[in-house]
Amino acid sequence: MDFIKNNLANALTLANLFAGCVGAIHLILGDYQTTAICLILSSIFDFFDGFVARALKSNSNLGLQLDSLADMVSFGVIPGLTMYKALEPFGTELLGIHFPFDIKYIGIIVTVFSCLRLAIFNLDEEQRYYFKGLNTPTNTVLLFGLYYAFKETGTFSFLFNNELLLVLLTLITSWLLISPIKMMAMKFKSKQLKDNYPKIVLLAGGIIILALFQVVGIPMLVIYYILVSLIFQGQLK
Repeated sequence: MDFIKNNLANALTLANLFAGCVGAIHLILGDYQTTAICLILSSIFDFFDGFVARALKSNSNLGLQLDSLADMVSFGVIPGLTMYKALEPFGTELLGIHFPFDIKYIGIIVTVFSCLRLAIFNLDEEQRYYFKGLNTPTNTVLLFGLYYAFKETGTFSFLFNNELLLVLLTLITSWLLISPIKMMAMKFKSKQLKDNYPKIVLLAGGIIILALFQVVGIPMLVIYYILVSLIFQGQLK
């Protein structure tokens, strides 16, 4: 029984990693629906591994390391591959200039900065009730959500038909991952209403966005999250 108690959270973390690996494979193959399902599973496992570790008091340094390594695949490799796939049709051309390499490799910059962000997060003890920069799961929802909506509904075609906008999206989101901008964490520091205004605004607006736009609303929700975090910078501490 002690073995299960001590390792259940780690098993969930490894399940996150497994789902992320499967999702990455299917993304490369162009099976975006399976990738979406795998990301949902990874997100669920990523949430519950920490929840279970705290509930069972089985937190460990091993679990901390496993969590970052699993997130690196599910929420680091997959968004990088997403931008890789998005830039793939443009070959070596950017702004009419032919480069000596395919510009799709620029998309992997997201993966590099995701790794850097996870390492910084592990060393920063301040980020309990807020994040510094955009966290990797949210960045993954933004990038893959945009691409999935484009593939399924044709929405955001203005973005995916323009290689310059895609490169800018890659660079901006990579910077956001390690930026000093405070981003909201859904942890309640107190039960006082005034301390939770940002979360209430986010939840209320998020419900409306998802109800109106459904699948297309998923990446829009992340943009809304960033805007709300910017508006309430002073209250995030």
